[in-house]
Amino acid sequence: MSFPRRALLGAASLAALAPAGARAQTRWQMATPYADGNFHTRNIRSFVQEIEQAAGGRLSIQIHSNGSLLRMPEIKRGVQTGQVQMGEILLTAYANEDPLFDADALPQLVTNYQQAKRLADLQRPFIEARLGRQGLSLLYMVPWPPAGLYSQQPVTSLEQLRGSRFRTFSPMTNRFAQLIGAQPTLVQSAELAQAFATGVVQAQITSAATGVDTQAWDYARHFTPLGFSMTKNAVLVSRRALEGLPRDLQEAIRAAAQRAEQRGYELSEAAMRETEATLAARGMQVAPASQQLLDDLARVGRTMADEWVQRAGEDGRRLLEQYRAAG
Repeated sequence: MSFPRRALLGAASLAALAPAGARAQTRWQMATPYADGNFHTRNIRSFVQEIEQAAGGRLSIQIHSNGSLLRMPEIKRGVQTGQVQMGEILLTAYANEDPLFDADALPQLVTNYQQAKRLADLQRPFIEARLGRQGLSLLYMVPWPPAGLYSQQPVTSLEQLRGSRFRTFSPMTNRFAQLIGAQPTLVQSAELAQAFATGVVQAQITSAATGVDTQAWDYARHFTPLGFSMTKNAVLVSRRALEGLPRDLQEAIRAAAQRAEQRGYELSEAAMRETEATLAARGMQVAPASQQLLDDLARVGRTMADEWVQRAGEDGRRLLEQYRAAG
């Protein structure tokens, strides 16, 4: 049996607000936009299980995956307003609120997991401060696998993409297409196969995981791993809800979050290897990028980083300076 989204939200709010004497335990709701099989969701389930074990029956957390309770754009606001107590978001999706959420989307700034962790650690105080002003606490962050180039022909320089119809899905990818002389074309993941088959788009940059999800072997012949960007998901909690728990439970949640972050990096890296192997097994040519292509990407990335600093201001400038100095 399925229930309307509004009914689910009402039940979630009532469960959270019920007086202590009316229930055996505190009940929280958590929303994530990703499916149960996604490594982010699997990590969340382990995270929640650890919390509930530490709580010893004092706290239960119901996970609503795949956007079943709140859709992706609604989750952050849902945690702020108390519709749910915890949620998972893609940070770069909130770049319109603050450019600091978008640092990990800069092309070629982060190309491997070691760099992703370094940027995340430096970015964390800035993100915590911004979320704190909105009544939110950051629990942990985990990167997606790095993005690569999908094309019909081998691409060894960005010049080959000039004039092509290039699939975009964010302001960053749209700007990238403009800078390389391609035609930005907004296409959602669910429409990728048809868009490639009909010539609406001819190339795209996204992760191997998305390629597997959309069966890229049906519409592209080549995948070139680039480490183009490694955007992060963030798991948030209502500060009011968190501080309403006993001190030992707050500490247990923080400790479980630290373990979830470490585990999430391992799961993400495993997903990268598995999905790239799947693309190759399905007949796609998976080959390293040429040095010319990497040099071209670095050049465009520097331009986009300069533009980003203009938007992000002094905090953005300091973040990039700290990141580059640590490298």
